[in-house]
Amino acid sequence: MKKNDEKFKDAEKKARLREIENEKILTVEELQKAAELQTKANSRGMILIPEKKVKNRARFVQLIQENMAYLRDRKYLTTAEKNFLMDIVPNIEFLSNCIVDDCKKVSPTPVTQSDLAEILGKKKQNVNPIIKGLVDKGILARSESGLEDNNVRAYALFVNPHIMFSGDRDKVNPTLKAMFKKTPNELKKLPVRLF
Repeated sequence: MKKNDEKFKDAEKKARLREIENEKILTVEELQKAAELQTKANSRGMILIPEKKVKNRARFVQLIQENMAYLRDRKYLTTAEKNFLMDIVPNIEFLSNCIVDDCKKVSPTPVTQSDLAEILGKKKQNVNPIIKGLVDKGILARSESGLEDNNVRAYALFVNPHIMFSGDRDKVNPTLKAMFKKTPNELKKLPVRLF
């Protein structure tokens, strides 16, 4: 019985080794040849295969500290507006700065004011005046995105990248730049401008 168990374990081990060997993309000989080619390329200052950079998948929104201090010192935003901006951070899409339903989706959908109120767990009549105030102050911008079910115009909302930005500060989307090119005088004096 023990002998059969040992034979069975040995057979399992050999089968697993064969599986591992079959899973290899390159043979030992091919790996040696690749290493030789890379060494030869390195001696001439060349790289055959660039190192793969690990990309951090963390989603983030940057607040420009000096600009936030400037707005705070001038009491430019109400407490409700500041709270609203912090509440929408998880919904600011990377690169577009559009307020969307779910940033993790491949193709997130811009949210309407009604959707946003629902996401935030607030009443629409409480959220709408805050959005209007932030649009008037140049912190948010609206862009028509079509018609809702009841033939009412739907608008996508975007956050001014000079205040909050989700993306590479050196590569601000040209459409986003155009949306916030004209701003109220108070925002023209921001200490830090991305464009």
